[in-house]
Amino acid sequence: MKDLHELPKFRDKLSYLYIEHARIDRHENAIAFHDIEGMTPVPVAGLAVLMMGPGTSVTHAAVRILAVNNCLAIWCGEENVRFYAAGMGGTRGAARLLKQAQLAAVDETRLAVAKRMYTMRFDELIPEGTTIETLRGMEGARVRRAYAEASEASGVPWHGRSYDRGDWRAADPVNRALSAANSCLYGICHAALLSAGYSPAIGFIHTGKQLSFVYDVADLYKTEISIPVAFAVIADGHEDEVERTARMACRDAFRRARLLKRIITDITALMGDTNGDDLCVYDDDEALPADLWTPSSEEPDTVM
Repeated sequence: MKDLHELPKFRDKLSYLYIEHARIDRHENAIAFHDIEGMTPVPVAGLAVLMMGPGTSVTHAAVRILAVNNCLAIWCGEENVRFYAAGMGGTRGAARLLKQAQLAAVDETRLAVAKRMYTMRFDELIPEGTTIETLRGMEGARVRRAYAEASEASGVPWHGRSYDRGDWRAADPVNRALSAANSCLYGICHAALLSAGYSPAIGFIHTGKQLSFVYDVADLYKTEISIPVAFAVIADGHEDEVERTARMACRDAFRRARLLKRIITDITALMGDTNGDDLCVYDDDEALPADLWTPSSEEPDTVM
């Protein structure tokens, strides 16, 4: 029997666990998964994301434990390269989501958030009046430079980002490692957004998908984490188990970078959020009836 109780304890948690071809159920006040090697207890209170791949079944009691412990449940494809569904986050309040929607609904405020995102990536001030198209060009150059530097540092040849979603195995090993590493990064960013009460769908740079904001946030860390990890995995000769090795290497890289502690802090700064970690009243009592909306023109102090 394996034992995962050595997994460390969104700030202090282990980043994620990927499981496939197993049955997951409740085990005492945690969960356990059963596979051909036996039963493995999982200390879910110290876990941020549980990724469930093909051949996985999960009981109602196990999902309840995941929800109580604010562990995001994600149902994904083989090797975590497709996203199918996810549970809800750890907060029942909507204040941050509403603020996010307000910022994204007005071009001026949306542009301000987008520029803060680019500034964080470039680590330098962006000149006033810089257009989004110019910023995209700068970002493209930055990412291409990161690929070239990772290739030179690792000795792994790089021929460009290329993969066929309909034929996953046709991609070269480093592209497969990049996709696997990015999927893990998306999962952690998704969990952080939901934990803090933001919507993964309302993006500022990306748009139109239910994971647009996930992609926005993940792009802050790709050149620091997933790109170097992917090239290092191939440089170390792990071409036979690319995806599995990349996932494990990401877990270590997330811990070294203290990523779980940084993500929510970075998001709240980008959104101009001053609430910090204050507990929402709906988190104290999730069954509490919601407030009713009143137009500002009808507020008591504005009615003549």
